[in-house]
Amino acid sequence: MLAKRLMWIVWPAFLVAGLMEMLVFAMVDPQDMHWFGHPLAMSREGVYTLAFFVFWILTMASSALTTLLAMSPFEVNRCPFSADARPEGCPKEGGRC
Repeated sequence: MLAKRLMWIVWPAFLVAGLMEMLVFAMVDPQDMHWFGHPLAMSREGVYTLAFFVFWILTMASSALTTLLAMSPFEVNRCPFSADARPEGCPKEGGRC
């Protein structure tokens, strides 16, 4: 289930980051960018790469938050241990965790 949730987060974020990259750099030339009044000391390809990973991380955070908020109360409150390894205070629901 963890791999499935990771794909729900990573894959859409990858697609949106690629789209954002195309939209932003269709209007902005990396050679015209300045950081605190100084021109960037990176090549165009370096700026494209760095921007893509920044966009990807930001959209992964958004997708992760959406996935977290979409969890059901059962998923959030369930006990992750088997019935015989359950610590004190872990809720019992009809013999299941």
